[in-house]
Amino acid sequence: FVFKFHFICCAVVRGLRPANGILLRLWTLQHLLMQLSRSIWIMLVIWLVGLTLCVIQELVAKNLESSDLNFSRYGDTFFEVVFTGGRTQPGTIKPDEGERHPYSVIECEAKREAILPSVIYIQKILRRRPFLIKNLENVMRRFLQSLELFEDNERKKLAIFTALAFSQKLSGLPPETVFQPLLKDNLVVKGLVLSFITDFFKEYLVDNSLDDLISILKRGKMEDNLLDFFPSAKRSPEGFSEHFTKEGLVPLVEYNEKKIFEVKLKEMKSALTTQIAEESDISEVIENVKQRVKDAKLPDIEVVRILWDVIMDAVQWSGKNQQQNANSALRQV
Repeated sequence: FVFKFHFICCAVVRGLRPANGILLRLWTLQHLLMQLSRSIWIMLVIWLVGLTLCVIQELVAKNLESSDLNFSRYGDTFFEVVFTGGRTQPGTIKPDEGERHPYSVIECEAKREAILPSVIYIQKILRRRPFLIKNLENVMRRFLQSLELFEDNERKKLAIFTALAFSQKLSGLPPETVFQPLLKDNLVVKGLVLSFITDFFKEYLVDNSLDDLISILKRGKMEDNLLDFFPSAKRSPEGFSEHFTKEGLVPLVEYNEKKIFEVKLKEMKSALTTQIAEESDISEVIENVKQRVKDAKLPDIEVVRILWDVIMDAVQWSGKNQQQNANSALRQV
C-alpha cells in the first residue's frame, strides 16, 4: 500500500501546475512516504540478514556434524579458527599460514550484536559434541594469558564474547577458566587485565543482575580478590571505587564497600574477643577500639553492637542458676 500510494503521489505531483496550492502538501506527503518506504526496506534487509545468519549458522553446524573431521585431534585448531580466523602459531595470535577469514570473533565489530552469533554458533557445536568444551577452555585460557598480543579493540571483543558466553550459559564453561589465567603479573601490571575485566563486567551486567555476577566470581574464586585485577599502584579500596564509579558500575562499588565494611567489623570483633580472653588491660582494649573506629570509620551503632556481643560471649553462662548468670553478666560489663 505504501509503495502504491507513493507512486500515485509522484504522478499527481508531476501533473499539477506550480501555482496549485495543494502541490506543497502533496510533495511533503510524498517525501514522508519516501522516508517511510526507505525505513521499511532497511528493516526488511536487517531482518533478512539476521535470518540468513541464523540459517547459515545452523547449516554450518549440521555440516560439521555430518563431516568426518577429527575434532578430538583438531579441537583446539577449530576454536583458533573461530576466534582468530586461522590456525595460530605458538606464542602468537597470528595465523600459521595464509590470511584470516573475515568472520572470526576478532574480525567482527566490537558490539554484542556482532559477536552474539558466534556464541550461539559455538553453543550449537558444543551441544552436538560436548567433549569440545575442553578444547574451548584450552584456547580461551591460552588467549587470555596472551592478552598483550591483541590490540585494544580485539581484547574488548574477547571480553564481550566471554560475557556473552556466561550469559548464554555456554555448556558449563567454568568461571575459573576465565579468571585464573588473567592473574599473570605482567598482564596485571600493564593494566590489561583491569581493562578486560571492566569490559566483561559492563557487558555481562547488560542482561544479568549483580547477584549473577557475584555468583560467577564466587565460582571463579575471585569474589574476595577483586583487587588482584588492579595494578599495584591502584590496588586499594579507593582505587577500586574510583575506577568502577568512573566506568558506571556503581552497584559493584557499593557491593565492594559493603563487603569491606563487614570484613572490618569481623576483624574488630575477633581482636576484641582475643583481648578479653587474654584479660588485657582495659585501657589497652579501649585504645584498640578507638583506633579501629578511626581507621575504618565505623558508625557508633555498629561499635556498640560489637562491644555488647563480645562482652556477652565472654560470660560463662550457667544453664540452671539464673542469678549466677545475671551476676556474671554484670561483672563482665
